[in-house]
Amino acid sequence: MSTTFQLDTSTSRAHPTPQPMRRLTIPAIRRRKVDGVTQEPIVMLTAYTARQAQLLDAHCDLLLVGDSLGQVIYGLDSSVPVTLDMMIAHGAAVVRGSYHAAVLVDLPFGTYEASPEAAFATASRVLKETGCAGVKLEGGAAMAETVAFLTARGIPVMGHVGLTPQAVNVLGGYNARGRSDAEADKIVGDAQALDQAGAFAIVVEGVVEPIAVAATKAVSCPTIGIGGSVECDGQVLVTEDMLGMFERVPRFVKRYEDLATTISKAVETYAGEVRSRTFPTADQTYQPK
Repeated sequence: MSTTFQLDTSTSRAHPTPQPMRRLTIPAIRRRKVDGVTQEPIVMLTAYTARQAQLLDAHCDLLLVGDSLGQVIYGLDSSVPVTLDMMIAHGAAVVRGSYHAAVLVDLPFGTYEASPEAAFATASRVLKETGCAGVKLEGGAAMAETVAFLTARGIPVMGHVGLTPQAVNVLGGYNARGRSDAEADKIVGDAQALDQAGAFAIVVEGVVEPIAVAATKAVSCPTIGIGGSVECDGQVLVTEDMLGMFERVPRFVKRYEDLATTISKAVETYAGEVRSRTFPTADQTYQPK
């Protein structure tokens, strides 16, 4: 038995609750791909809060505390300004709100690139302070030594190739990658380098479909597509994008709901009741319409 912090939805507070150790493990995720084939695709979504993790957990294999929280939660222009303290705070919340999915935390820009030793200092702090199962970092062949260093020291690593948002200033934007032969070869080579270094999975983001397929076939570990191909071994989306929380989303995102409109209408109704003094008081029983 292990103790996890389950969020009590009746009070919105976390209470220690004994739970059987039922989380998916990183080795179990890695074993999904056998001889180049993944029979059961891997389901991954982003999560940033305990309550969000609760709602997603039962349906996902992996929950990613992405540095996309810079834009989604903090309204930043990119993920570049995101700090390690931000990632740890949100990572710990997601771990507290989940018990089934394996939780991964992005290493933020500037906290791991200088050397494998710097990456280990950052990643070990993330694991200690959040309780997550592993970390994700961006970069291909240039990060292979770091991936091997971390893996050899007990830190599972998910790689990330193709469109790497932390490198937006070098890439010049968020356009699809792999359109030239040289860039396509580099993306596949980057994926192979990470695979050989010990990455348990690799995100393939924003690349033209034939390159996503080629990268998936070229590596022994699972690939997780985002704007890549359905032929990847799994898929990930930013949860707020697929739930319709923003007016603008990447072209490859399917909106499964329009929560922004739902929330706006609910708040409009609440505001109207307050202003018309029809808002229910403590001694009234609210009857849903």
